[in-house]
Amino acid sequence: MNNWDTMLSPYKQAVEELKVKLRGIREQYQKSSKHTPIEFVTGRVKPVSSILDKAKRKNIPLDRLEEEMQDLAGLRIVTQFVEDISTVVSLIRSRTDFVIVEERDYVIEQKESGYRSYHIVLRYPVETISGRRMILVELQIRTLAMNFWATIEHSLNYKYRGEIPEDIKLRLKRAAEAAFQLDEEVSQIRGEVREAQQIITRKQEQQH
Repeated sequence: MNNWDTMLSPYKQAVEELKVKLRGIREQYQKSSKHTPIEFVTGRVKPVSSILDKAKRKNIPLDRLEEEMQDLAGLRIVTQFVEDISTVVSLIRSRTDFVIVEERDYVIEQKESGYRSYHIVLRYPVETISGRRMILVELQIRTLAMNFWATIEHSLNYKYRGEIPEDIKLRLKRAAEAAFQLDEEVSQIRGEVREAQQIITRKQEQQH
């Protein structure tokens, strides 16, 4: 595994291509009168140090990385509202330019830590000079609140080298619940605003 650049090059290509495609969807929504379900899109190829750490932790042989590590290439799609997540998932499922391998719903079935997100693992075709390669890519779809929490938890994991003290774990879990309640509350408010707008529109139409 001396030449990491060569090995990870198709993964970088997959991330760049998918970022363009997903941002294209966002742009199409912005140009229409519909609500935009995608707030922003980010993507990265896992750093070599993180690949080696995970391989060691999960007992993945280095010559099996491309088959067994699903998040060498990762993209994150962040939404405003919880209900936007299912809209984005439907958009991903309807596409024909890649194959979905696996879906994991951590929004409904949150992780023990409190982490919530919707994960889709797909095989994305990358055209290389040696021919077509089907690259494993992990998409994470989450709200702004879920993303905020996950970023803090990731930083703390890094600080404590994966051994977060129990009292902080408990507080993090409470914060995750608070973040999810915020998401639910904002969705309800949005529903009420829409309802009010419809009533106003109907009244205006009746007056004309």
